[in-house]
Amino acid sequence: MYVPGHFAPDEATVDELLRNHGAADLVTLTDEGMMATLLPFIYEPPGQSNSAGTRGALHGHLARNNAQWKHESLGEALVIVRGPDAYITPGWYASKTEHGRVVPTWNYVTAHVYGRFVVHDDPVWTENLVRRLTAKHEAYRKDDAWSVDDAPRAFIEGQLRAIVGVELEISRIEAKTKLSQNRPEADIAGVIAGLRERGDAASADAVERATAKP
Repeated sequence: MYVPGHFAPDEATVDELLRNHGAADLVTLTDEGMMATLLPFIYEPPGQSNSAGTRGALHGHLARNNAQWKHESLGEALVIVRGPDAYITPGWYASKTEHGRVVPTWNYVTAHVYGRFVVHDDPVWTENLVRRLTAKHEAYRKDDAWSVDDAPRAFIEGQLRAIVGVELEISRIEAKTKLSQNRPEADIAGVIAGLRERGDAASADAVERATAKP
């Protein structure tokens, strides 16, 4: 990934992205070519009892009918994790009226996570993963959160038989936060205001965090 110095995030920003992203793209190279699937992951930081790899791990699951898990990954596998992204119009820049030397761009937050692809065809491992995924994404519902135990046990066991656990043992991470850090202060203010007016609070908040003065 091409990462100019002003777009390089610190470790805390990368950790936050991995902990709180939604779904990500799992990409593996197999003897039948490249395969990719969009799926939610749980990030296991280094040092946790059920994590592996020098940088921790990403845990997820694939449908048993998805051929990707059946093919051995050749070399490193890749998970592409994304945060907020947004089109940035030059109309938001103060520089537009000052000199006009401005063009559109795209702001985004992303991490390319590389590592060894491991399959867990194990209902105990997979059920633990499903419970952790559910707890993560139901947390916002607080007292009304759905639990795996809310469904009939026989039904859950049938659902678990239809999926296979997968893990990426992380070996390296390349991340980028392209969030207007290379623009003058007045342009940054215009970007934040424009994003909020457009209703994209997540992108506006990301720009504010990335460009805040220490």
